[in-house]
Amino acid sequence: MKLSKLILFLLSFNVVVYAQQRVKPVPVETGVSYGLAQYRHSVISNVEYDLSFLVPLKRADDIAGVAHIAFDLKNAGQPLQIDFKQDAQHIKNVRLAQGAAIPFEAKDEHIIIATKYLKAGRNDITIDFVAGNGSLNRNDDYLYALFVPDRARTVFPCFDQPDLKATFKLGLRVPKEWKALANGSIKDVTDEGDFMRYVFNTSDKLPTYLFSFTAGAYADVRQMIGGRNAEFLHRETDSTQIRLSVDSIFKAHRDAISFLESWTGIPYPFQKVGFVAIPDFQFGGMEHPGEVQYKASGLFLDEGATKDQFIARSNVISHETAHMWFGDMVTMEWFNDVWMKEVFANFMADKVTEKLMGAETFNLKFLQDHYPAAYGVDRTMGANPIRQQLDNLQDAGSLYGNIIYHKAPIMMRQLESLMGKANFRKGIREYLKKYAYGNATWPQLIAILSKYSTANLYTWNKVWVSQPGRPVFDYKVSYNDGKIGAFTISQHPEVGAQRIWPQVFNIMLVYPGYSKTIPVNMNARQIVLKAAADLAKPLFILFNADGMGYGLFPADKAMTASLFNLESPLQRASAYINGYENMLAGRAFKPAELLKLYLHGISIEKNEMNLRLLTGYITNIFWTFTLPKDRLILSTELEHAVWQAMEQQTAPNNKKILFGAYQNTCLSAEAKSRIYQVWLTQKPPAGVKLAEDDYTGMALSIALKSDTVTSVLKQQQARINNPERKNRLTFLVPALSLNVQERDAFFNSLAERKNRAKEAWVTTGLSYLNHPLRQSTSIKYLPKSLELVEEIQRTGDVFFPQSWLSAVFGSYQTKEAYQIVRDFLQRHPGYNPKLKDKILQANDNLYRAQGILGR
Repeated sequence: MKLSKLILFLLSFNVVVYAQQRVKPVPVETGVSYGLAQYRHSVISNVEYDLSFLVPLKRADDIAGVAHIAFDLKNAGQPLQIDFKQDAQHIKNVRLAQGAAIPFEAKDEHIIIATKYLKAGRNDITIDFVAGNGSLNRNDDYLYALFVPDRARTVFPCFDQPDLKATFKLGLRVPKEWKALANGSIKDVTDEGDFMRYVFNTSDKLPTYLFSFTAGAYADVRQMIGGRNAEFLHRETDSTQIRLSVDSIFKAHRDAISFLESWTGIPYPFQKVGFVAIPDFQFGGMEHPGEVQYKASGLFLDEGATKDQFIARSNVISHETAHMWFGDMVTMEWFNDVWMKEVFANFMADKVTEKLMGAETFNLKFLQDHYPAAYGVDRTMGANPIRQQLDNLQDAGSLYGNIIYHKAPIMMRQLESLMGKANFRKGIREYLKKYAYGNATWPQLIAILSKYSTANLYTWNKVWVSQPGRPVFDYKVSYNDGKIGAFTISQHPEVGAQRIWPQVFNIMLVYPGYSKTIPVNMNARQIVLKAAADLAKPLFILFNADGMGYGLFPADKAMTASLFNLESPLQRASAYINGYENMLAGRAFKPAELLKLYLHGISIEKNEMNLRLLTGYITNIFWTFTLPKDRLILSTELEHAVWQAMEQQTAPNNKKILFGAYQNTCLSAEAKSRIYQVWLTQKPPAGVKLAEDDYTGMALSIALKSDTVTSVLKQQQARINNPERKNRLTFLVPALSLNVQERDAFFNSLAERKNRAKEAWVTTGLSYLNHPLRQSTSIKYLPKSLELVEEIQRTGDVFFPQSWLSAVFGSYQTKEAYQIVRDFLQRHPGYNPKLKDKILQANDNLYRAQGILGR
């Protein structure tokens, strides 16, 4: 009996010791490590935040805050790490629910609470603090909280990880004339003399990155959406834009909500609908439930707005609305799956476009929106897979980019085609219902979708989602007596190990007066296109005629004579994209050849979206893939062709697109004088409608290319009434100065974080500073621009590193610039690999120019 007891004791002792060995203390380190997040998720649940912020009258004064954090704790085996990325001086007091102050340690961006102050069960901790300002985006008369991906911890103490969802109660004390909007609906408003106190109802369950609020001197508009009183705050002052835009903005939200409720089978999943238009917002939009934030210029359109702008507005509203289901209701467990919420938001927004505008517009828009942007990363030496590894949340911003926003929707469309639309929809509905108001991973979604597919989605997933790069397609065709004999299509990786991208697309054989479309199921390295056998020899072959396929497709140079006669805008767009991508790859076209072809097409192409695509390619070839000496010779011919095409086009939007291209590329004295007279008299060419923003852009272009910088920009400032737009131009003036020292001072000022607060202004200024016409004096900025990237990633919002790099390096072509980039990377062999990828992505044109231009 005693022996049995001893054995039992030893067994239990060993279990305890083993358990203690397995649960290792989580180290305290900067950021939010994956290990910390996993541990906290295993022991913490039912989190509730009760937050209050006191916003002073003066922007320079501190914002005082109080955070009550209540949560269930499974056990108190380790000290508690609460995330707070501020100096210890920002922490005024830490106390328990009973009111007693307790000691704490501030270390490596965390507030550490010792185990003796914790207990298994319900815990309640109150922290008095001074809020960090960076992610509150404070301006003189408004502010807005933007916390994605890990910025909540820069403002208030919290558990800043997506799989610890919580409810939020919020109180805001703000200057009296301000209005406020948050995730929850307003519960109470109290007049406190010079201030108003807003108290909001408890929010729905949210991760910290989706908690948000804004307050400021806003106009307030309300309309009903689906039985809900939706609220819209904005600061627009142009009465015409307000009149033309507000109703359309509400309608776009109604349309998106209605479609998504129907497609998902789930009613709108949150308690309120609310949104705000913010001047010079960092993104197109951000999906906080009840307080969606949008860039104001994307919402408010004028009489001269193009079809592209209207579609873009509808699309961004649909994108942010789709997030209510994809990302907000069902959230990724960890930010390595941030792409999941973005792919579905883009994919579903495109479906809204298809429903509202028809399949033809949808297919064309999908091709133009996603393929060039995805290729722009996937063809580079810094290409990254859709799903990436993430060890610490502080690096989550580096995951964002065109692969998750643009390649992922292409992948998802191929997946839907593989499964069939009905089965795909069933799988997504099951996923949404199973994980509603919780968290999920990509493998969990794949497991559900696999139940509705006969294909091996795990093998398919490995190539499309887990590996970077794109395939290159080639073909061989033989002819016998004027008929096709053998027709084979092959694929191989542009770089890296051999693999196959299973996908479907069409090719089109074009004949005099008719064409023949053949579907291709590219499920092997090489296939024989049996359907082409014995068909007559075509005039030319168009690959990816339906815009479905992904990769570098052959460009048949025989098509140039009749390219613009193709009836389908989608087919022409696919040919335009194929031509440009082949030029970059050194296949089929030289830059001068393609420029001549596309210049020929701008007077023939009548589709507005295609015309914008063509003029974009023309502008890029002119500035990036044409040598300066050739550019001067070519400019007169180009100016004449663009102006003549503008006069020949009849649609006002087409004319406006071409006028913009003329303005962007003009170099001759005659063309510059013509642009100046249009700006001075505010009398645009016949049929072209220009608004204030257009004239501001024109003034900046004139300043870049002439010696009248000061007078032109000062006159344009005097024309502007809106204070935000006036301040933006004031910020940009030094970047356009004729004085090199003033331009140097502008660039050097960007080393200070406070001068980078308006990121959209900064990148615009950098693009003018590094314009090809200024590169002889701006190339010296390149080393410092690279040195600042790590700090920009730490202090800026998620897209800022990429936009910074693109604005600086986007149009360089010289060997000297290329060598600066190479030298920097060689000097930093241990550089952050994700930021290195972004440097390589942004410099792909510079890299290719060395071969294309013989540099």
